[in-house]
Amino acid sequence: MYLSFPLVRSLGFPFGPPNFGTMCRSAIPYCIISIKKIVHTRVQISYLLYLRACLCVWRRVLLDFNRSALEAIGDTPLVKLNRVIPGSASDVYIKLEYCNPTGSYKDRMAVAMVEGAEREGLLKPGYTIIEYTGGNTGSSLAFVCSVKGYKLKIVTTDAVSEEKRNTMKAFGADLTIVPSNGGKVTPDLIPRMRAKVEELGKESNTYRTNQFYNRHALRGYNRLGEEILEQLDGKVDAFVVAVGTAGCAMGVAETLKARNPETKVLLIEPAESPVISTGSPGTHDIEGIGLGFVPPLLRRELYDKVLTVKEADAKAMARKLSLQEGIFAGTSTGANVMGALEASKTLGTGRNVVTLAVDTGFKYLSTELYR
Repeated sequence: MYLSFPLVRSLGFPFGPPNFGTMCRSAIPYCIISIKKIVHTRVQISYLLYLRACLCVWRRVLLDFNRSALEAIGDTPLVKLNRVIPGSASDVYIKLEYCNPTGSYKDRMAVAMVEGAEREGLLKPGYTIIEYTGGNTGSSLAFVCSVKGYKLKIVTTDAVSEEKRNTMKAFGADLTIVPSNGGKVTPDLIPRMRAKVEELGKESNTYRTNQFYNRHALRGYNRLGEEILEQLDGKVDAFVVAVGTAGCAMGVAETLKARNPETKVLLIEPAESPVISTGSPGTHDIEGIGLGFVPPLLRRELYDKVLTVKEADAKAMARKLSLQEGIFAGTSTGANVMGALEASKTLGTGRNVVTLAVDTGFKYLSTELYR
């Protein structure tokens, strides 16, 4: 009896659940398989040992647990939008990244940056991690540091929601608040935050994750792209995402375009601050994106077009998603969906457009978005 590796990984046995490939892949190291003969990528196993392997898989699926909260990151649901989609448009899917432990896709980036630094010997026990952030990265880093036992110093601003600042503190982060101009993201805000974090970075036994330049972040988002491909059987025609550090956009784009170079990657930025498309930074109130400069991780060959979305339209769509789709998310998610709808109209029926619900609406209950 011959079974190829792809068959073992993706099918297992006929009564497997929909996302069986992921579970099989994670369970294979625990299965005891007698390899009798290897011919290229095919493995010959006896029927008895195959059943034994199947039992190992199901034991892991039904009885096993994560060794730490970090293993709960990823494998988030992908759902189809129904009521906000116009007729004669592509199918639009949204990946619920608020199902990650801190309610944000930045959990993927945070653990990838920290573990990348550990592998390279740049981060050692007893060190303090330092970063400047608009909120979600800080919450995610604080979560990772709490699990791994590192201290964390965060430079942030009152331009982000109170919920985000309180989450960072709840996980044990030491916060330095840089005042904003009326609670808005202005072109001078990030440079002032960066100057403060450079000052803190001069202290001994510290490590700056430096999210805007950290290529380890891409590794966390490469996996996000793999999940999307698995969930849609590789049929992804366009991926739409708003840009902050550009780590998510570039990490997912690397994966999608490696599979199919024809996949379109569309970037979103605030119409009030179209710095990528026109070079004109401005003032807006969409947390986490449109930071007033072109992010260093951005690579022109990995995206096809930049779309702009008005702040008011992004907020209206965020509220609409909550009321009509049951998806409770923030303003940047509203911007993502606005861009995805535009892409779906352009591509037409029979295509798949994917975007992200990057964080939960619970992070914005104190803001104008849901007040």
